[in-house]
Amino acid sequence: MSITAAMVKELRDKTGAGMMDCKKALAETNGDMEAAIDWLRAKGIAKADKKSGRTAAEGLIAVASEGKSAVVVEVNSETDFVARNDAFQDLARSIAQVALGTDGSAEAVAAATVPSSGKSVTETVKDAIAHIGENMSFRRAAKLSVDDGVVATYVHNAVADGLGKLGVIVAVKSTGNAEALNAIGRQVAMHIAATNPLALTSADVDPAVADRERNVFIEQARESGKPDAIIEKMVEGRMRKFYEEVALLSQAFVMNPDQTVGEAVKASAEQAGAPVEIAAFVRFQLGEGIEKEESDFAAEVAAAVKG
Repeated sequence: MSITAAMVKELRDKTGAGMMDCKKALAETNGDMEAAIDWLRAKGIAKADKKSGRTAAEGLIAVASEGKSAVVVEVNSETDFVARNDAFQDLARSIAQVALGTDGSAEAVAAATVPSSGKSVTETVKDAIAHIGENMSFRRAAKLSVDDGVVATYVHNAVADGLGKLGVIVAVKSTGNAEALNAIGRQVAMHIAATNPLALTSADVDPAVADRERNVFIEQARESGKPDAIIEKMVEGRMRKFYEEVALLSQAFVMNPDQTVGEAVKASAEQAGAPVEIAAFVRFQLGEGIEKEESDFAAEVAAAVKG
């Protein structure tokens, strides 16, 4: 029986399996759609490793908190369609919950056991690849904890509770009122989501990044033809502005641009009933640093049918 592009697409839509797998399933079952679905289900585990070579740059950022700790994790899929799948969302949530019981390193999270499966995160993801039908991966994780205070969380444009494409956690140190600390922490987290600061303070900015900026400013200043002493002052002024723009605590607070973030945090002590300090933050945006493969869906179908 001739296998058409429409048949391959229909099987993909029903199963989420890859194009070539769908074509082979239909060929093996003489075009019987239901038999092809069963064939894919039977072969699912065997195909998991094969699928792992495909780029997974979509997916979800998940955050979870417990007590005085919070985590943020990134779990990738190949398509946004799968990221909206309930099974994938449950997977991302479960990995975030598991991460709370680790030190937050990717290695520790990958090796931790997922209660619902009784297997490691790595093995659970592998099983999910076979079940859902496209490549997925647990990519990274981070954890923040405080002895006194809270770790506030924020997910921008959340698609479900604790799930989205951009997540932030902020460690707020204080012996003050937890509700007030969560309020300022969430505001700062929203600010971080919007501005993507490079570091907490100017002293924390990567020296290599600062040096690169300084060299650019020096070359720009030299073009003015001014004396070296003036150039030096020009560069120092630009560097101060650079640090103000990239260091969280010196940035103009998006909630009130008349204050810096540091000033807003200091002012929150009145509501909290004790001094407040932002100790650390982590911002994860989905797919950062991943080179996505661009593909033409129609061309992919045609190529699959032609073999």
